[in-house]
Amino acid sequence: MANEEKLKRIRHSMAHVMAEAVLQMFPDAQITIGPSIDNGFYYDFDLPRTLVPDDLEEITNRMKSIITEDKPFERRVVSREEARKLFEKQTYKQELINAIPEGDEVSLYSQGGFTDLCRGPHVESTKELKADAFKLLSIAGAYWRGKETNPMLTRIYGTAWENPKELRLYMKHLEDIEKRDHRKLGKELDLFSLHEEAGPGLVYWHPKGARIRLAIEDFWRDQHYKNGYEMVFTPHVGKSWLWETSGHLDFYKEGMYPAMEMDKANYYAKPMNCPFHIMIYNNTKHSYRDLPCRWAELGTVYRYEKAGAMHGLLRVRGFTQDDAHVFCTPEQMGDEILEVLRFSLYMLRSFGFQDISAYLSTQPAKSVGEKSKWDTATEALRGAIEAEGLEYEVDEGGGAFYGPKIDLKIKDALGRQWQLSTVQFDFNLPERFNMTFVDRDGIEKQPFMIHRALLGSLERFFGVLLEHYAGAFPAWLAPEQVRVIPVAESFGDYAEKVVKLFKDQGFRVSGDFSTDRLNAKIRNAQKEKIPFMLILGEKEMEADAVSVRYRSGKQENGIPIDVFADLLKKQVENREN
Repeated sequence: MANEEKLKRIRHSMAHVMAEAVLQMFPDAQITIGPSIDNGFYYDFDLPRTLVPDDLEEITNRMKSIITEDKPFERRVVSREEARKLFEKQTYKQELINAIPEGDEVSLYSQGGFTDLCRGPHVESTKELKADAFKLLSIAGAYWRGKETNPMLTRIYGTAWENPKELRLYMKHLEDIEKRDHRKLGKELDLFSLHEEAGPGLVYWHPKGARIRLAIEDFWRDQHYKNGYEMVFTPHVGKSWLWETSGHLDFYKEGMYPAMEMDKANYYAKPMNCPFHIMIYNNTKHSYRDLPCRWAELGTVYRYEKAGAMHGLLRVRGFTQDDAHVFCTPEQMGDEILEVLRFSLYMLRSFGFQDISAYLSTQPAKSVGEKSKWDTATEALRGAIEAEGLEYEVDEGGGAFYGPKIDLKIKDALGRQWQLSTVQFDFNLPERFNMTFVDRDGIEKQPFMIHRALLGSLERFFGVLLEHYAGAFPAWLAPEQVRVIPVAESFGDYAEKVVKLFKDQGFRVSGDFSTDRLNAKIRNAQKEKIPFMLILGEKEMEADAVSVRYRSGKQENGIPIDVFADLLKKQVENREN
């Protein structure tokens, strides 16, 4: 058996053991489902009281006792009537039994006195589970079947491995993730905040976070102009006509903020920028000579995410989309796709992401547009991926109903994968909005439309970037690049001169003129993860030099000011990561 399959069986079996332990504690509990998941398992319960963290210890001890009893996992197939009778007191199980399609068998798994409705598979016996190779991790709330209108259940998460060493390595990995949690770092470094009382899922950028965001935006705009894009700005709201025409009110209304009634019309906060870019395109007649049009916008959009789905900066209700649309002729499509993909890779690599893979999603069963267009677009996407030498997987039928797409995923410093860039064809909106251009033959034709996001949303990208660097941003992105630290008050004038010199050259710099001891000043700068500290004393002042203390703790003494300024300038200009 492959190791991955073995782990799935171990984790699925451990979920059943946990359910048995919980029923021992709460005999009247309602049990639901308990699958294996990446790196672990969970089980959802309807319990007579709220669990507290201390309960996990008792559940763990009961699970260890069950494991040592060497109970075999036994499968049997029963009739629906027998299953309903067996789970007559279990409301959620009754619902699951009723949902099993006619003709499908009803299977149960038992270990000792505990029986669950389950397809399996499981390990042969609890003796294959290691009492020292699992850990219960957390308690959370979860709606039954993920619907907010259903009852809230108690979900217990755990992890399980083949041996204690694998568990220890995984727990160390979780510790590293916790240290890099962007919500924790954002608070510690004073970068951003979220205020539930003022509106959940809406981000407040603090001055230091705004510095980083502006560095990202400035680089983004500069590169777009260099790559033949023009910038546009569009409104934050639009009349219902716009969203009826685009199809959002038919397909995406639940994800939109409620309508605002003004001037006897309904207005909606925009969930996407694309219809606005189309309005700009349709404002003018276009010839094939005008194409391609490449229009980019850092457009703030609003999506009504469910309360339970929001997570720091990674899932919010208001975010700024790194957005662009390319309108081109069919003949230009292949070159435009290749250029968009090349541009995406360049941007991601500029921020320090080197491990990048691609996912190609093809035509689903229900779609719009001619098959020949789908085939041509899909092959253009595939050709671009292969031309750039990327590893990729094909998600057959996984495209949107309006076109095929490429998703680019990066791996961060901890090996976690994040989906960032997207390149998406659209055969739907050009038709809905009656977009045209006059071709060489004088006939009006429909342009191809390519949706494109390089970084995704700035909020989510910032969260990923913050965790990737654990808050220790490279100098070109750091909100404060240099902290000038005089060793005593008598060197304050020289320190002020150095601060001004670096500010005049455009660097982000401050001076620590507090009465704290030198070691405390250095600790504060290191805690704020500032890349460079310039220590100034008598020797430095006499030589018109600085002693450079790096964030890592390394120090180089007596470096001439202009030499260090040149080194810093090169590091920033080259965007060294």
